[in-house]
This record gives sequence, structure tokens and C-alpha cells, in this order.
Amino acid sequence: MTTDTIQKSSPASSITQAAAGALIEAVHSAAARIGFTAAVAVTDSGGHLKAFDRADDAPFLTAEIALDKAWTAASFRTPTHAWNDYLGNPKIAPLAGHPRLMAVGGGYPTIDEGRCVGGLGISGGSYEQDQQAAEEALAALGFELPVP
Repeated sequence: MTTDTIQKSSPASSITQAAAGALIEAVHSAAARIGFTAAVAVTDSGGHLKAFDRADDAPFLTAEIALDKAWTAASFRTPTHAWNDYLGNPKIAPLAGHPRLMAVGGGYPTIDEGRCVGGLGISGGSYEQDQQAAEEALAALGFELPVP
């Protein structure tokens, strides 16, 4: 095989800054309607922070949790709440020791036209509230909701 016949790179899809900002606004609107304040992190498809916002009265730890949820969702392209079942498998359970893996609802990959373009992480409410706000924001912006 020569280097002329192999593909040397692939195009990377990434959420835009405009879409990341719109997601943050949609999450804050959903969270206010649901009844909590949140920290919201949006990453690109490589798990790198693209946009972030924490409500004034959201606890400071929510910032780190939101980012780790977004990172987990983007890295495995699956919602974070699915990890509770995955970690019950003894062959996967050792991943629970990874310092950034967040097996708590509120993290979703951002899927556009079948491609993962980033991750969304929300922290501040219960895991159900975080998850609900994520689903509402993603749907409001036309992102696909993956089924774990």
C-alpha cells in the first residue's frame, strides 16, 4: 500500500459557536420553567469546551459536573444516564474509576444529521431535571435525541 491510496485525514464535524450559545439559552429557559438553575457546558466532538455558562445561584460544583457530562456524552456518543446500566457490567465497571466519566443524567451528545458534533452537559437540578432540560433544549434546536 502506498500513501497515495490511503485516506490521511477525515473531516471533523463540530457544533458552531452560534448553536452552542443557542443551546445554553434553551437550557436556561427549560431549567427556569422546570424550576432550577443550572451550569451548562457545550463541547465540540472531541470533548473540548466550546461554550459554558453557570447561573448566578447555581452551586460552583455544577460547573465541573456539567463539563464532565458533556465530555462523557461526546466521547462515547451516548447519553450519560445510560452509563448507570453499563457500569453494572463487571467487564465495563472499571471505567467508573475514570476521573471524568459522569454516569448521571443530564449529558447528551449533540447529533446533527447523524453525526456527533459535540456534547451537552447540564448540572444544577436532580438528574431527572437535568435530563429533561437537555432533551427539551436539544429538541428545540432540532438536534437528534439518541436512544441509549
